[in-house]
Amino acid sequence: MDAFHGKRAAIAGVIGTLAMTALLVAAPMMGLPRMNVGAMLGSVMGGSLVLGWMAHFVIGVVLALAYAVLFVNRLPGRGLVRGATYGVVPWLLAQLVVMPMMGAGFFSGSFVSAAGSLMGHLVYGAVLGAIYGVPADDPCPACDAPARV
Repeated sequence: MDAFHGKRAAIAGVIGTLAMTALLVAAPMMGLPRMNVGAMLGSVMGGSLVLGWMAHFVIGVVLALAYAVLFVNRLPGRGLVRGATYGVVPWLLAQLVVMPMMGAGFFSGSFVSAAGSLMGHLVYGAVLGAIYGVPADDPCPACDAPARV
């Protein structure tokens, strides 16, 4: 990539986190279990729901910055596809590290919960990638008209 765009990555991270959060809020209407990320994170921060939601958005921005620095140049396809592919990385970290540390077990303790989490992370990544775009020097052979950063 010709330049790192931190501000664009941070904005994309916030918007991607908002999209993921909207999906998680709507999850029970789709037959998925209730997934209150703010409450879950807050439970390890003294029970503060506000701190939990703040942490959720900070994590979304940090993951977006990591995407911009480490992954955007290494993944194929349009920005949306690159981002959705990247979404699997934080999902795996959450399922293999974070959820067991919080007592939920590997892969959230159930297939349905893990699948709901995967959907949320794919949405996060797709929005992140669509907003951040692809490197200006990337020919993106699979793209008709690639976005440019």
